[in-house]
Amino acid sequence: MIVTWRIGLRIVLIMILAVVLQVSFFSYLTLFGTTPNVIPLVAVSLGLLGGAMTGAVCGFILGFVLDAVLLATLGVSSLMLLAVGYLAGRYREGTEISNTLIPPIMIGVLTMAAQAGFAAIQLMLGIDVPVSLLVLREIFVQGLLAFVLAIPFYPLIRRMLRPAIVDDVVAGQRMRTPIRAGRRSRRRSSRRGSPRMRRVTGIS
Repeated sequence: MIVTWRIGLRIVLIMILAVVLQVSFFSYLTLFGTTPNVIPLVAVSLGLLGGAMTGAVCGFILGFVLDAVLLATLGVSSLMLLAVGYLAGRYREGTEISNTLIPPIMIGVLTMAAQAGFAAIQLMLGIDVPVSLLVLREIFVQGLLAFVLAIPFYPLIRRMLRPAIVDDVVAGQRMRTPIRAGRRSRRRSSRRGSPRMRRVTGIS
């Protein structure tokens, strides 16, 4: 990803909207016994689109802001979102994404990993959390909801950052190059065949 100041502002806007939507809307929803969480979705999406560094930095910022807004233990969410954003970016840098289902699958899997890591860190820190098979069920449902939400959200985030995505920029240049070359050849042929050129060259 080519990060300019305009693209940086778009990334900041995406993260702000994600936190606002999570706190003011999704946190009040209950689906299949759990609350949807779009924050890991956004962190993984930015990693898949921008690479490991972008995913890690954006994941850390998202986690820190979310913990600050919810008055939770600072650093717990940041650590897990940094990890999943980095892993998504590393996958993007090492593998070509040729199937439209790969990003939602990656988002679902890494969301489950983030939720599991978050629960494990809370236990290590001595925070009182319920430990039962229901936790595993909630982690699985979180991943499933992230997969479903990624179907509309990931293309939207990609569209917002499309001018900075290297693959899209290169593809656009490849599509424009033959068109420009064809126009230039037609212009040259039309100039050669014009009456003025024939008079100059002495062609009757």
